[in-house]
Amino acid sequence: MSRLNVVIAMSLAAVLGFSGPAFAHAHLKTSTPADKSTVSASPTQIDLHFTEELNLRFSGATITGPGKIEIKAGDATLADEGKTLTVPVPTKLDAGSYTVEWHVLSTDGHKTNGSYGFTVKP
Repeated sequence: MSRLNVVIAMSLAAVLGFSGPAFAHAHLKTSTPADKSTVSASPTQIDLHFTEELNLRFSGATITGPGKIEIKAGDATLADEGKTLTVPVPTKLDAGSYTVEWHVLSTDGHKTNGSYGFTVKP
């Protein structure tokens, strides 16, 4: 292999190696309560753990309960070096199924969103 080909191959490998994080998106890694879980007590907060650091200003979540009624949530905060979105739940959730719809903006500028559900069963 010629010297030029070696330089080109090494340059290409370096570009691909360093560009991986630039194409990353914040994906939901885990949540509390967990997806499809049944909890015996009303949660006081929803914790959404992501793979990337988030921009709080453009991230949030809504909670809907039985009858598609939106649950009033507190102001979200970040924890875990900016990778965990914590949403306070100031009111007691009645028994039933709940859906959490989230939207986040990672600090590298990529938007992602999704939803998951859990059940409260005292």
